[in-house]
Amino acid sequence: MGKELLLEIGTEEIPAGFISKALEEMSLLIQGELHANRIAHGEVRTLGTPRRLVLLIEDVAEKQEDVEREKLGPPLQMAFDEKGKPTKAAMGFAKGQGLGMEDLKTVKREKGEYLCAVKKEEGKPSSLLFREILPRVIGAISFPKSMRWGTVKIRFARPIHWILALFNGQVIPFGFGGIESGNRSYGHRFMSPHALEVRDFQTYEKQIKGAFVIVDPQERRKMIEEGIAKAAKEVSGRVLGNEDLLEEVIHLVEYPTAIVGTFEKEFLNLPREVVINAMEEHQRYFPVVDENENLMPYFVCVCNTRTPDMETVKRGNERVLKARLSDAKFFFYEDTKEALDRKVEALKGVIFQAQLGTSYEKVLRFKELALYLAREFRPDLKEKVERAAMLCKADLVTGMVGEFPTLQGVVGREYALISGEDEEVAIAIFEHYLPAFAGDRLPSGTIADFISIGDKLDTIVGCFGIGLIPTGAGDPFALRRQALGIIHVILGKGYPISLTALIRVAMELLKEKIERSPEEIEADVLAFFRGRFANLLASRGYPGDLVESVLAVQADDLRDAHARVEVLAKLREKPQFEPLAVVFKRIANILKGADYRSKTNPGLFEEPQEKELHQRYLEMKGDFDSLMKNGDYKGVMAALAKLHVPVNKLFDHVLVMAEDKKVRDNRLALLGEIHGLFSQVADFSRVRVADLG
Repeated sequence: MGKELLLEIGTEEIPAGFISKALEEMSLLIQGELHANRIAHGEVRTLGTPRRLVLLIEDVAEKQEDVEREKLGPPLQMAFDEKGKPTKAAMGFAKGQGLGMEDLKTVKREKGEYLCAVKKEEGKPSSLLFREILPRVIGAISFPKSMRWGTVKIRFARPIHWILALFNGQVIPFGFGGIESGNRSYGHRFMSPHALEVRDFQTYEKQIKGAFVIVDPQERRKMIEEGIAKAAKEVSGRVLGNEDLLEEVIHLVEYPTAIVGTFEKEFLNLPREVVINAMEEHQRYFPVVDENENLMPYFVCVCNTRTPDMETVKRGNERVLKARLSDAKFFFYEDTKEALDRKVEALKGVIFQAQLGTSYEKVLRFKELALYLAREFRPDLKEKVERAAMLCKADLVTGMVGEFPTLQGVVGREYALISGEDEEVAIAIFEHYLPAFAGDRLPSGTIADFISIGDKLDTIVGCFGIGLIPTGAGDPFALRRQALGIIHVILGKGYPISLTALIRVAMELLKEKIERSPEEIEADVLAFFRGRFANLLASRGYPGDLVESVLAVQADDLRDAHARVEVLAKLREKPQFEPLAVVFKRIANILKGADYRSKTNPGLFEEPQEKELHQRYLEMKGDFDSLMKNGDYKGVMAALAKLHVPVNKLFDHVLVMAEDKKVRDNRLALLGEIHGLFSQVADFSRVRVADLG
């Protein structure tokens, strides 16, 4: 049976957002090292709190697996002379390997037989290898931000105070960052800060729990969920669910204790999101709601300590929240002394980007983009689109957004309603930011759709226009996210938008700002959208070759391109797809390098198969054009399928490349017309098929 490896890295408090990824990475790093060093092992677990990252591996082999290594020598014909005696090459090889000729063997390879030296390498003790492996693993853990401390040269998320490293109960000696490994851990910073001597994980877990540290994040999660539910129940409420907040709080505490606090009811007169934001984002408190989801004047706080006088702790948290809500109340009433539209002028003093101008200039630009879309799709909404676009950034200059930046849009919506704006306009002010991240919801209304697309596209075209193009190293204006946001709105709402036309409108509005040629900008922005669109479809499981085949033909109308890919993906699952793709490839191959642009002349047909194919082509051409116009790609593919049999008959019985030039050109012209139909749907030459027929 293998032995147990236990590693604990004790630190200053690591930011909550760093911990989950660090634990995941630590697991992958150690498994990579174990594999590379041929050390067999059992289950790998990682645990952690803000002050410690813990690694536990069970059933670890006490030594590396032995390995045999082969070293090829000279070819057999060069290793022995005609009398069968070893040559200098053979003897030199044996000597170089520290072996006698009798120890070498012969092996066969693709190019012949060779002399071969086989050496058995005996595995080293795991305990010895861990002295080098563990420091490498610790040093390789990456964090969004790391730091140095004292005079040490290494970097880590926070200063390291101790390292516990045991294998089979024995200390693995090594140094890292000026700290020597040992068998000691430490309890909770305030409730039990003394040292603990550790023998194995079983005693470690028991000791550390007794020292007020719950090292397993899942156990802390359960304690927190039960604790906050119980605390909220004390005031006949329940906590408002927020998985992100829960995940953060799990990694903020070592020993969670939930308490319920209260605040003055008058603060409930503030917009709901403001109160929630003050609790969740600023204080990491859980809001409490009643059975109807109405906010109650209570909150639940998860503390990292348990004291005899928790009432004092509660009052302290209440004072902090009161101060935060009082600030919000002050800004709310100051901001609402004037109507929202009176704040638009102040955007002239807010720089969006040095070369692209102020936020006011940006508003004027994307307002025109939104109006362009309104004229195209919903002329009846032009007035509301214009009003919402002009107001949607006004809350950026309010005191409330200055204090609570993540509430931009929310504040604008509330202030618009207070100012007497139309409800659809107010909702669009908030929703034009949607979707703000992967998985976020789409705007519920058309007005916000147009403003969302316009705002995001103005940023993308503007940045590309001045050379601020995303790279692998950075995307400071989140252009990838903005492009995906536009794509999600287009696909989710089914807008047949021409990206090219919209980009050209944006470039015209930015003509005084951009530095690159319009042709370059247009090409780069379209390619950027194609890349994001292809990645999105790949993430949804669509085959890459089908996506590529469609985008090679049509990437301007993303809704239409998506419909084509979807139909082809479904058709590919059916037996008739591959023969149809093979037909196109055969046609494309024979047309390669040929001039087939002339019109087919039925009078030059000599064989019944070419006459039949032409007749079938004429019969389905009208239906094909109508189906393409209506975007019925299922019907389009069914129509093309009718050509499968007659095309194969032509290839089987007719020599397309006839000696008579007129006959040959006429047959190529017929195939060219059929090729033209296929090419309107997708570039089938990019579709992978098993057999080219």
